[in-house]
Amino acid sequence: MASHLETELGKLRMIIIKIGSLAESQVAEAVKAVLSEPVLESKEVKKTENKIDKLDVKIDDICQSVFALQQPVASDLRFIISAMQISREIERIGDLSMSIIKLTKSIKEKHELISKFEIADIVRGVEDITIQTNACFQNMDETAIEEIFKLNRDIKSKSSDAIDNIISEMKSNSKTVGSGTSLIIALKHFERIADHSTNVAESVYFMINAKTIKHEKFSDKK
Repeated sequence: MASHLETELGKLRMIIIKIGSLAESQVAEAVKAVLSEPVLESKEVKKTENKIDKLDVKIDDICQSVFALQQPVASDLRFIISAMQISREIERIGDLSMSIIKLTKSIKEKHELISKFEIADIVRGVEDITIQTNACFQNMDETAIEEIFKLNRDIKSKSSDAIDNIISEMKSNSKTVGSGTSLIIALKHFERIADHSTNVAESVYFMINAKTIKHEKFSDKK
């Protein structure tokens, strides 16, 4: 029979998988919003945001309860510390996705900029990194971490190039200033989503290896 601690840790793991899945769906909606694809109704997106916020609080409550009553040690302690960090990262992913969805409503005539500067490739890369990060946690798959870090570097590089190109376009064509500015903000939000996803992968690495690692230095540790 499982101990109370094991039951609570199992519950915590399932909630993290659930909140990660919800945030993943929010990122997918943000991608569709930017690319002018059909998105869920605003009330449905808001409902998902509320679910994420409630699960974030629930994770914090479980962690505090376990700390206070169970006195976890070693790997269990690492899992709980990481769970609290992962929950914060995922909650921010949900918030940023909502900001992107709201922002795109004010982006008019963005199609030419998106196709011209390959924005779809960037935002779909961000969607991919959230999917891979959730799978990394669910499977405790250390082999996936390096690929997640590589994806984040690629997203940053492509996004930086795209932003530079959009700024140049705005300088030469004043009609694109409004949509270009909003698109730049959206791209910066997507970059931050990729960063938060990478932070989750770092927490998974800590769970497995009892060591902290930053994605910039991951290859040096191999």
